[in-house]
Amino acid sequence: MGERARRRDATATREALRDAAVELFAERGYDRTTVRDIATRAGVNQALLFRYFGSKEALFAEATRGRHLDGTPPARLFEDMLDNLLDPSSAARRDQVLTALLRTLGTDDEAAEIRRRLNADYAGALATLTDQPDADLRADLILAWLFGISLMRGVAATHPLADADPAVVRALVLPAARALLEKITSP
Repeated sequence: MGERARRRDATATREALRDAAVELFAERGYDRTTVRDIATRAGVNQALLFRYFGSKEALFAEATRGRHLDGTPPARLFEDMLDNLLDPSSAARRDQVLTALLRTLGTDDEAAEIRRRLNADYAGALATLTDQPDADLRADLILAWLFGISLMRGVAATHPLADADPAVVRALVLPAARALLEKITSP
């Protein structure tokens, strides 16, 4: 299925562009990823990127948006995000969405603003999982843990975490997360 077959399938083209963008943003960061590079990796003409997304910034927002926030009950949010980090296919991709977001840290541009908004959306959803007065702090701690796992497992490939059995990591992390956000669902 080459560019010609994909051209007839707008959904497949959008997905190919989105996947290529996530990969490249994770590898290079927002600033060093070009529209041409994304289109080349997706196997399409770069004009299609503008046709479907309008701009690199809009594609970044789409590629990194909180897909877990779309329909995932807050009580399952942390567990789903953790499972995505630990999934072997995600590990091979270096958990690209979180990595792409990590690579915007320290920048002061449109990508950093998108990361800040997305972080606030996730933190807001997670904060609903406790009745404690410091719910916002607890949610931020959980997000920091997820970013840390992504950084240590994927970007830095620090051992033993990088090679740890996902089931073991999950078994260690979930009870601790439930101590902060008691409404996280049980397995």
